[in-house]
Formats: sequence, structure tokens, C-alpha cells
Amino acid sequence: PTLLCSLVHMTGDPSWIRGEHRPQGLFLNEYQGFMDPDAQAEVRRLALPAIAAFRDGGCELPPEPSPELVHEMMNFLACEEVPDDILPMLLEEMELDGRDAGQVDWADEIPAEVREDAHVVVVGCGESGLLAGIRLQQAGVPFTIIEKNDGPGGTWWENRYPGARVDVGSHFYCYSFEPADHWTEYFSQQPELQQYFVDVMHKYGIDEHCRFGAEVTAMTWDDDTSRWTVTVRTPDGGTDTLDARAVISAVGALNIPNLPTIEGMDHFEGPSFHSARWDPDVDYTGKRVALVGAGATGFQIAPTIAPATEHLSIFQRTAQWVFPNPNYHERVGEGKKWAIRHLPFYGRWFRFLTFYPASGTDLSMARIDPDFDDSDGLAVSERNLATRDWFLGWMKEQIGDDEELLATITPDYPATGKRTLQDNGSWLRCLTRDDVDLIRTPIDRIVADGVVTTDGTHHPADIVVYATGFQHNRFLWPMEITGRDGRVLSEVWGDEPAAYLGITVPGFPNLFCMYGPGTNLVSGGSLIFHSECQIAYIMEGLHQLLTGGHRAMEPKPEVHDDYQARLRAEIDQMVWSHPSITHSHYKNADGKIHTVSPWPLHRYREWTKAPDPADYVYR
Repeated sequence: PTLLCSLVHMTGDPSWIRGEHRPQGLFLNEYQGFMDPDAQAEVRRLALPAIAAFRDGGCELPPEPSPELVHEMMNFLACEEVPDDILPMLLEEMELDGRDAGQVDWADEIPAEVREDAHVVVVGCGESGLLAGIRLQQAGVPFTIIEKNDGPGGTWWENRYPGARVDVGSHFYCYSFEPADHWTEYFSQQPELQQYFVDVMHKYGIDEHCRFGAEVTAMTWDDDTSRWTVTVRTPDGGTDTLDARAVISAVGALNIPNLPTIEGMDHFEGPSFHSARWDPDVDYTGKRVALVGAGATGFQIAPTIAPATEHLSIFQRTAQWVFPNPNYHERVGEGKKWAIRHLPFYGRWFRFLTFYPASGTDLSMARIDPDFDDSDGLAVSERNLATRDWFLGWMKEQIGDDEELLATITPDYPATGKRTLQDNGSWLRCLTRDDVDLIRTPIDRIVADGVVTTDGTHHPADIVVYATGFQHNRFLWPMEITGRDGRVLSEVWGDEPAAYLGITVPGFPNLFCMYGPGTNLVSGGSLIFHSECQIAYIMEGLHQLLTGGHRAMEPKPEVHDDYQARLRAEIDQMVWSHPSITHSHYKNADGKIHTVSPWPLHRYREWTKAPDPADYVYR
């Protein structure tokens, strides 16, 4: 179906999307629109002479499609009427006009000496920190990026465990202004993802502003000068300080390993490590491996290493819902890569096909229906119950007639209530192997040669891997951030981190967060998309500071508090807050959620176009 949209651009003829060959439906991660192979072959046959004519005619494009026709093309691919209120987001994201919608073009409005005095420190060079650097460079504002690792990429630098790959389609999991045609898989693996960020960094010259192997340990606001003093641990273990008008935190939220507290962990005699600190020198071939944790990381590791190990023991606290993704391990065909590279707007429409089904514009499926009878705690609405049945039916297909295994892998909480795993069956089929055990009995202790569960069973192991996630609620930790009047951010937040729009905090002027509290996406979209929303807001905030002659800005407490009240009220109505879910990295120790975003993406995009001056105090 993407090819048909490209042909409209090439020929100027809308009949390509008005004929008999049409997608029959749009499903997340299914890129052919359920067109049968014969229909696809016929489309390609008809397209070939049109493509050759376009080539032979010098690749001259006819006038661009009208807005009405572009909307019709969206409806064609979506197999439904795309709502008018999300059109602006989709059009901006697709960049059919060839313009980077987020590019900063106000540098010339501000005298050079004003910009030179506005040094910004960016903490972190993952996808959001790198993006911040690109936008600051466009604004002509001096900046320094401090990154604790030895290179860019953030989570894709640190997580190098076997099987590590993205769970957002690769063609959407990249900057809107830097789409890629080289992806070898529809869901790329870690080395390719990390290299993407390296390449983008070099292309924009951001490496010249980076200090790798250094870590921000503290920052302190000075009310007299309206500046931040940023303390940095240097690669040699020394200390340095940087002066900054503003700080952008781009440290992410899933980068502090969460090691469990299990008796005897230090007594294990073989190699043991957290999955985010995978030791490449440890050979698991022919070894007995204990994998502690089977969430979003463990389910990638297990099927990758199982064929090589002597035996794999998987210890899982909570069963996970899994839904089908037919392309999860599929390679991108050479024809597809060629089309993205050479056919007009093919890549942009393929990006739309990747984005739209998971665009997070309708979160009604995640909402708890107060009139629904969920006395068994297994569903929160009729739609949620149907989703549960669908997930469970597919899971049954993968494991066959093994009723005991089915009972073990069936979650006891509503579907989508926790991070849902997506797979092509590799994880579930892995569990059916004779040399793999899925163990739901809690761990009692670690011993020198294995793991002992609470039923007294000893599970021998040569290697222990802790795939136990991250400390999600500890935003901006372990930095000590001291704002106005000596207030320390970690003390202000405690176990309830909060920021206006996830970006700014009262009492901490000129401090901006990317991927801050309440911005983790669990119902569609991509964190890169969210980062583009957040940096647009931050850059406009800096624009207001510098053009208004201000020294500092911070959100009004009442604005911040009103937003938090709305955020909490919305989250409390969602399936993620369901009381049956006792273990979730979304929740803090009190069972409250302060980490995820309950907002439709197009709404968040509207709110983050620019700061409303009425929401802020300027000094």
C-alpha cells in the first residue's frame, strides 16, 4: 500500500489509491495492509512502467498533492477516516514539504553577546541529549553535553545483552528529520541503533561539544547570578565545575540498574551481572544459566541464548502479556530498502504506516470502565476483555497443548496493565524447549553454585544474569540538584517525582527535563517523538528568556499543582493503576504511578508547542 501512495506523488494521479487494489486493514506492525500476494504482485506489475517513466523523465515531480488528497491518502493507508484533530501532528511528523518542523530558526533575533552568555549544560547524550544538542546548535547557543558513558546512544550504549532490540518499528524509531533507509531489520538490534546515534552525532558535529566519560554529580542554583554551577566528575576521577544559564536533563528514566536484594548474591562463585552490564567476556555456551527476571529484557535474552546453553533456568515473578508481532525478527528486504531510498515519499508513507496504528491518539482501550464487572480482576472493560482473549488465544497457539505451561504463563491481571511484550513467538516457543525451565516459585537465596527457591529446590547454575529492570521512579538520581532557597530536588520529590508537562519544576529555575516524570509512553508512540515535543517546548522557553531580557523562568506552583492533579486523576482511571497489579516498575512503593503519560500524543504535542507565558514566573 505504501507503493500506491508513492505512485500518486510520482504521477500526480490519485486513481492509484482509488482503484480495486486497496489495503484491507491496518494492524500494528503489519505493513502489507492484509493485501493478498496476488494483489501485491499486480500492483507491482502496474507500478513498474510508471516508475520507469518517472525515471526516464528526469524524476520530475508533478505539483504536490493538495491537503485534501494527502488526507485521502492517509485514510487509504489507515483503512479509516483519520480524525481532523490529529492531522496537524501527522503532517508535521511526515514532513512531506521537506522541512524539519522542529528546526530552530531564531538565532539571528538575538544579539551574539546575549547568546554567548547563555551557556547550556545538557546532561546525557542518549537520543534526547543528542537532539537537544542539535537544536541548541541551530539556535547558536553555546552548550556542553556531559555523558557518563564513552559514547552516545544512552540505553543503546549500555544495553548490549544478547537479543537487545527496539520494540518500536525502526522506521519510526529515529528522528523525524533524520529518517533512515539502511535498517536491516524492522525492529533493529542494539549495534545498529547505537551506530545510528553515532552517525547523527558526527553529521551535526555534536561530538565537538561532548565530554564523554564524565558524570554530573551535582548542580546548584545561584539566585544572585541566576545561573547554575554544575559539578562534574572527570574521567580521571577529578572534579570540574561548569557555569550555565540553563540545564537540560536528558538522563533518561531507565538507566539505573535495579539489582534485587537476595540473600547470598555475593556468595555465587561464577560470573553474575545485571543485564545492562552484560559481560561480553563471559561465554555462556554449554553452561547452565540462571536468568532472574523475564520482563522486557529477559524475554529477549532467553530465546537468544537458549540454543547455546546447556540449560536455562528462567525465574519470573509475574507473568507477562504477549501480543503477536509478525515482523519482530524479520529482515527488511532489499526491495523495501531500495524503494525507501529511491521512490518519492515512499519512506515517509512507510513511516506513517509504522506510526499510525500505535500513534497513541486513542487511549480508551486502557481506560477502566466503572460499569464493567471486573470482580475477578482480569479485565477493566469489554474491549479490555476482548484484548485479553485475543492475547491468550495467540499465546495458546505458540505453546500447543501444554496446559501446565499455559497456566504458568497466563497473567492474573488485566491485559496491557503492565508493559506488554511483543513477539513473533520466539519467547513462547523457547519456553517449550526441554532444556529451558520457567520457574515461578520465588527465590529464597543464591548459593555458590546456583539458585534455591522457597520450596527448597536447588537450581544449579554456572552463570547468573539479573534481568531485573531499572529504578524507574528515581528521576535525575543520583545527581544532587539544589534549587532556590537551598531546596534539594530529590527531597522535594521523594518517591513522587513531578514536573509540569514532565519538563519544568517550581523552585528550580531554568532546569528543563526531557523524559521527565509522567512522560513514559506505554500506549503507543515513540520516546523519540516525545523528545521532539519536549525539546520544541524547551527551545521556545530559552527563546522567551533571551528575547525577553529575562534571567530566569520557572512554572508557577499553582500551574504545576493543577497539572499534577489532572495527571493523577487521569492515571487513576487507567488499567495501569488496577489494584490487581502489585508488581510494576510504573508504581512506587505505595502503589502510585508518577512515571507514565496518560495523554494522547496529539494533545501532548499541542501543549508542548511553546510555553504559555501565563504559566511561568520570569525574573
